[in-house]
Amino acid sequence: MNPLSTPPHGLSIPQELWERVGEAYSTPGRAYHAIHHIVSVLRTYDEVARDQGWIHPAEVFLALVYHDAIYSAGAANNEERSAAFARREIERWFPPRTLEADMADRLIQLTAHHGSLERGAVTREEALFLDCDTAILGAPPEEFDEYDRQIAEEYGALPIEVFERGRRAFLGRLLAKDHVFLSDYFEKRLGDAARANLRRRVQR
Repeated sequence: MNPLSTPPHGLSIPQELWERVGEAYSTPGRAYHAIHHIVSVLRTYDEVARDQGWIHPAEVFLALVYHDAIYSAGAANNEERSAAFARREIERWFPPRTLEADMADRLIQLTAHHGSLERGAVTREEALFLDCDTAILGAPPEEFDEYDRQIAEEYGALPIEVFERGRRAFLGRLLAKDHVFLSDYFEKRLGDAARANLRRRVQR
């Protein structure tokens, strides 16, 4: 058992790798995009593994572990840099050809497009991966509100009116879609709760 989650069968993760992950997610300026977020998305990963199954469980697992490894609020290249970091770590810790580093890279870079992707634009595996990352939108109201507060904290350097304008615009675009989530699995489980949270936040 490692500090975050049980890796998929056949994926042995050294303790030093987890220590480096912990260091990456402990950099200044993180309120939401910290290690607790990774713990949460890996729990959701486990739920999908149990209920739906993953085609590439190891690559998805590692993409979730590393998807916010490099983070600075508002930076345009967080995802690109996180993907590059993940590729280096995968190539360092795992034997050649045992994992598809290209797949982990692609999954991480897809997170740059949260809110703008349409359902037909991604595969089932990609949709489930992305929805693991955004499952917080369908959390109980108090958990959603804490997430929202933490995002505001990360953007604390912005004038509040600038942050609020951008935040409401982003959440409003999600609310305007027919589906909040890209997969049927998450939409059926969390779609109604997510819309209620988004509506309440946008109208605040």
